[in-house]
Amino acid sequence: MTLPENSAADRTFQVDLRGLVDLLSHHLYSSPRVYLRELMQNAVDALTARRALEPRGSFGIRLYADGAVVRVEDDGVGLTEADVHTFLATIGRSSKRADKIAEQRADFIGQFGIGLLSCFLVADEIHVVSRSARTPGAPAVEWRGRGDGSYTVRTLPASARPQPGTTVTLTPRADAAEWTRPSQVHSLARHFGSLLRHPVTFEDGTSAPAVPVNPEPAPWSQTHPTPGARSRALAAYGEEVFGFKPLDTIELDLPAVGLKGIACILPEAVPSGRRHGHRVHVKGMLLSEQAPEILPDWAFFVRCVVDAESLRPTASRESLYEDDTLAAVRDALADRLRVWIAKAAASDPELLARFLQAHHLAVKSLAVHDDEILRMLLPWLPFETTDGHATLDEFARTHRTVLVTNSVEEFRQVAAIASAAGLGVVNGGYTYDRELVHRLPEVRPEIAVADLDPETLTAHLDPVDRETELAAGAYLALARDALAVFDCDVALRTFQPANAPALLVDSREARHERTRSQLAREQDGGVWGGILGALRQEVPRAQLILNQLNPLVRTAVAIEEPELARTSAEALYGQAVMLSRRPLRPAESSLINRSFLDLLAHALRKDS
Repeated sequence: MTLPENSAADRTFQVDLRGLVDLLSHHLYSSPRVYLRELMQNAVDALTARRALEPRGSFGIRLYADGAVVRVEDDGVGLTEADVHTFLATIGRSSKRADKIAEQRADFIGQFGIGLLSCFLVADEIHVVSRSARTPGAPAVEWRGRGDGSYTVRTLPASARPQPGTTVTLTPRADAAEWTRPSQVHSLARHFGSLLRHPVTFEDGTSAPAVPVNPEPAPWSQTHPTPGARSRALAAYGEEVFGFKPLDTIELDLPAVGLKGIACILPEAVPSGRRHGHRVHVKGMLLSEQAPEILPDWAFFVRCVVDAESLRPTASRESLYEDDTLAAVRDALADRLRVWIAKAAASDPELLARFLQAHHLAVKSLAVHDDEILRMLLPWLPFETTDGHATLDEFARTHRTVLVTNSVEEFRQVAAIASAAGLGVVNGGYTYDRELVHRLPEVRPEIAVADLDPETLTAHLDPVDRETELAAGAYLALARDALAVFDCDVALRTFQPANAPALLVDSREARHERTRSQLAREQDGGVWGGILGALRQEVPRAQLILNQLNPLVRTAVAIEEPELARTSAEALYGQAVMLSRRPLRPAESSLINRSFLDLLAHALRKDS
């Protein structure tokens, strides 16, 4: 069976306006408070369009809230009756597109679209009275839209709107009082519109005169008598906006995209994983207070407030659209931060020192990928070393060969002994540190850098004389047997400091390899088990090095009772593991507990 020709008919989507408003409130907009931003934005765009018609005109926006109504009035381009039918009653239609103003879209904050629908988040009815400036003699027109999707349109006498422009009036619902009371409307107006270029005033229905919402231009647009006065004014603005006193303030100016603003250096360190949001205005209207995408990840030591002309907002107008322009802005602002760091390094050592003290991790992350920053700042960056926390410049003055560990654990194992042996060791276990230390010769060619391996360290430990080693032979054999389960060898040496009884030389990689080999042996039998057993000899073993200079060790190696000797060796191993501060394996925890109790029992038996 075939359908008759032309049996298909076009249909029009039926829109449930209440459902759409619910969608907006839960998924597009972060809060009902955006209704005022949308109204102010539409008013600003209307003023922009009218100024294109009358460049010398004086136009503004007036806000009113008395608890019963909220009203936004502008002197903008206005609407005709045809415009009202076309644009206010058609969801998603933009008057700017229809009037072929899309080519000049850079002059507007957004597109009319669904912005007006945000008013239904706080009111059940939107009342609009408008008069067009494009059509001389056009009457005023009234549009009433209701939350159920119905609307009415009628023309009004000229006296209803003597001058071109638009007035939008909302009668708030009871559940929206939080967002529509006079003090809140004034606060929201200041929040969103403090940097708008058109004059905006607010009245609260009392006898008090209208107050300006944006009484002063953006601080970077103002003139100041001296550079110092300008710097202090920008810092004061940053403190007012962000609530902290900046370590320094960087003025931002990117004429290609019409961006101006400031970057405030945070006075304290922040976790590297946290990205601070930045306050972004588009053509004066606040877009977002949480816009981390304006700067690269490594720039978590600053917070910015900027006003831009060419950045594109997303549909919700609460974040930035990721495009080539935003990427170029991000790169340009990153370059501006690099210039500031270079300037501080060249001319203000005190500021640089305070900056690095707070934000060395951010600079390290940048230096890894930025050769210029590496050359400028690597000698100034602090690291954990065997001489304490020091810059590489300070450390290299006393150590022409710099050794670096692979992990924090390895550094803690060897730090005291390496320091006593005169070795210069840097903890390479923290993020970026090992890679940066290895690049030190690029900045200081006279310095040699090498990884610290067990052979390098043990080569600096003095051997004991042959007689002493022979006398301790029986003890060392018992100790090796007791610690064989941990793949640990035992040796006797002399080293400083004398109060260190033992040194455990091991690495995370070696432990992982031993664990992998052990699992393979347990899972495979037969021929494979034999092969893996043969290969096991190649797996690096840990080494417990006993210090003959330590009185406790000298007493231990003289023990003749086998069980007590084994227990003392286990206790020395356990103490060395704990000093390394690495996580204990279950068998090691058990060994530490057992050896402690056995030694305690032996001491009690001896005293009784």
